[in-house]
Amino acid sequence: MASPSFPAHIALLDDHPMFRQGLRYILQALPYVEQVDEAATLPELLTVCERRLPDVLLLDLQMPHMDGPEVAQRLLAQYPNLKIIVLSMHSADKFITQMMKLGARSYLPKDASPDELVRAIEEVLTTGHHFTPRISRALMRGVQQPTRLPAARLLESDHFTPREEAVLRLICEGLTAAEIAAHLFISKRTVEGHWQRLLEKTGTRNVAGLVVFAAKHGMLKM
Repeated sequence: MASPSFPAHIALLDDHPMFRQGLRYILQALPYVEQVDEAATLPELLTVCERRLPDVLLLDLQMPHMDGPEVAQRLLAQYPNLKIIVLSMHSADKFITQMMKLGARSYLPKDASPDELVRAIEEVLTTGHHFTPRISRALMRGVQQPTRLPAARLLESDHFTPREEAVLRLICEGLTAAEIAAHLFISKRTVEGHWQRLLEKTGTRNVAGLVVFAAKHGMLKM
């Protein structure tokens, strides 16, 4: 994927100074990163956001005296366009599902490699999300089986075209618009058009919503 073509401002919210310093070292080496701000507490981060809203926030899920989901809810209520990437030692489905449904743009383990982190940041900056197979599986397993509807009924009632169904399945596998375009031999712009229509037809707002919708309606195999 091409690097972002605009100068990016990234903020870090984590209570461990050494971890923040390590992230700063990685981020400042990226040619498109113009500014990196650190915060150890929510008030410190809010001060950063008041000065200049970050393009991406790297958010630690668990910190003393702060609850990650509550922090995310508060931030997104005040700054709905804030792109949050969660960094966490917790890999259980419930944590991933909760944060993605709240509006996080990606969820990475804290032991992710620098290359994985950079790839996530670049995808969030350029496409708005970084969706991995691990996130997809967590969301799909979080869907209650009894609520599923037959796929045939879904397709008939919502008038999905075969191409839209193919795009939806590939979205749920964690592919980006560019990767889907290459897979289906169509243009990235065409994929983006299908993507937008899928959001409209399913009444969802983001990729997490699409995955949950598809899983609920029996379109995907666990």
